[in-house]
Amino acid sequence: MTTNERKALLTACFIGFAYSANYTNHAPLKDMLVAAFETSTFEFTKAKFGLLTTAIFLTHALMQIPGGHLADHFGPKKILIAALSVVVIGNFGISTSTTYMALITWKFLIGFGTGTCFISGARYIYQNSKPERVLLNQGYYGACILMGSGFVIFAVPLIAKHFNAWNYGFLATAIVALLGLIAALFAPQAEAKEHPQTSLKALLSHGPLYALGWVQMASFGLVIVIGSWITTLLTEKSGIESKWLIHAVASLVLLIGIFSRSYGGNLVQRHGVKKVLVGSIFMNATGCMLLAFLPEVFPVVLLAIVLLGLGCGFPYSALFSRATSLFPGRAGAAMGLVNMMGIVFILCGAPLVGQLTDLSGNFTTAFLSLGLFALSSLFAIVKIPATNQH
Repeated sequence: MTTNERKALLTACFIGFAYSANYTNHAPLKDMLVAAFETSTFEFTKAKFGLLTTAIFLTHALMQIPGGHLADHFGPKKILIAALSVVVIGNFGISTSTTYMALITWKFLIGFGTGTCFISGARYIYQNSKPERVLLNQGYYGACILMGSGFVIFAVPLIAKHFNAWNYGFLATAIVALLGLIAALFAPQAEAKEHPQTSLKALLSHGPLYALGWVQMASFGLVIVIGSWITTLLTEKSGIESKWLIHAVASLVLLIGIFSRSYGGNLVQRHGVKKVLVGSIFMNATGCMLLAFLPEVFPVVLLAIVLLGLGCGFPYSALFSRATSLFPGRAGAAMGLVNMMGIVFILCGAPLVGQLTDLSGNFTTAFLSLGLFALSSLFAIVKIPATNQH
C-alpha cells in the first residue's frame, strides 16, 4: 500500500466514524429526552421516539443516488467537505432544541449530510484503492462506520450523565463531526479512474443491484433498527440493573461489526459471495428469533447480539464491491442504490418496531417479524451474480 493510499484510507475511516455517530446518538438518550420533552399535552411514545431514527434516515436515503452522482461528477472530496459541514451545523442545532419538532427537524437536516457523506466516502475509497485491495479497504471503511454508530450507544449517555444534560451528548458528536470536516479538508485528492459511462436509466433498471439492496436491508438496515431499540429491550426485559452494563452490551450489536465488516472481505475471497451471504442471513434470523422469545435470559441475549453483529457485518464488502463492479463508471450511484434500499428498511422498521411494541406490550412480535424478513432475503441472493462481470 502506498503512502497516499494509506493516508486516504485512514482519513476516510475517521470520517466514516465521525458522521455515523449521528445514526444512533439519540438512541441511548431516550429516558433523558422523554423527561425533557414529555408534557401533559405531549406523550413521548416509543413510536414517536422511533421517528427520530426515521427522520435522519429519510433524508439519508434520499441522498444516496444524488449524492453518488455528485461524487461521480465533482469528485468525492469536495462533496465530503460540503456534506460534513451540514452534519456539524445539524449537531450544534439539535443540542439547542426545546421541542420535539425541533429535535426531529434537525435530525431530518442531518440526514442530508450523513447520506451524502456515506456514499462519497465509499466512492473515495474505491478511487484510492488498488483493485486487489478494494474489498479489504471497503471493509475497513464500513467497520469504522459501525464503530461510530456503536460507540456512541456507550459513550453518549456517559457524557450526558456526567454533565447531567442530554444536549451534551449531541455536542460531543458535533465536535467529532467537526474533526471529521477538518480531516476532509486535508485529505489527499481522489485518484481518477476512467471507466465506460453507462446511463442512469440502465443502472436503475438493473435487477441484480436490487438483489444486493435486499440483502443490504437484511444486514445494515436490520442492525441499525435493532441498534435503535436494543437499549430499551435490555432495560425492560433483561433484568440487568446496571445502566453501564446495559449500554455496554447494547453497543456490541454494532461494535462487533468493526471486526465482521473488516474480515468480511477475507471471507469473500476464500469462500465466495453467496456462501458468505447465506451464512450471514441465517445468523441474523437466528439472532432476531432469540431476542423475540428469550429476552429475559442474559446469556441468550448476548449470543443473539454476537450473531447479529457478525451476520450484519460480513456482507458489507461483498455488496458494495459487487455494485461497483457492475457499474464502475457510476460506482457512486450504484452503491447509492444498494444502500438506499437498506435505509428504506430503517425508515419503515424503526417506527414499526415501536408501534408493534406499543400495541403488544412486548418485543416478541417485532423481533419475530425482523427475523422472518431476514430469511426472505435468501430469495434475493439467488439473483446476485457469482462473478464480478456486468
